[in-house]
Amino acid sequence: METNRYTEAYGLVLSREDAQVLAQERADALKRERRVEFGQSILPAVIYAFCDSPYIMQENYRDALIRLQNIFYLYKNEMLDEITDDELLEYMREQFDGACCGDFDYLEGTCLDLFAQAIRAGYSGYTGTGGRGEFEKFDIVTRWDRELYLEVLRELAWR
Repeated sequence: METNRYTEAYGLVLSREDAQVLAQERADALKRERRVEFGQSILPAVIYAFCDSPYIMQENYRDALIRLQNIFYLYKNEMLDEITDDELLEYMREQFDGACCGDFDYLEGTCLDLFAQAIRAGYSGYTGTGGRGEFEKFDIVTRWDRELYLEVLRELAWR
């Protein structure tokens, strides 16, 4: 509930009922992923990392937090706890707003899966970047290139 003071500026507020649901979902996720969490939950860090995302609005806030929390715990396991919480959150946020355009399934099933495979195979380059700018190294999908698109348009205009 204390995070509301910060997230209010972004139009995001959790009710007491939301907080209770999130606490139960946390317990369920920890049990499902066979994890133990000492001290404070990861949820405040998730909230602070994602509250200013253009893809999270009041209407989907609670459900988005549940999904992000579940994804976080799943990939802490998938990455064999080799990555810090902050590095994972940084990577998640960058991909969520970037390559994923707010799509949780793409974040979980593609971006994080490819990164986890690399980490399990011994990749540690993310330690120097804090998790930033890593996805491009593992992305298998050809992306749209704005400059190339504009160049082709200019060429077509001259014909």
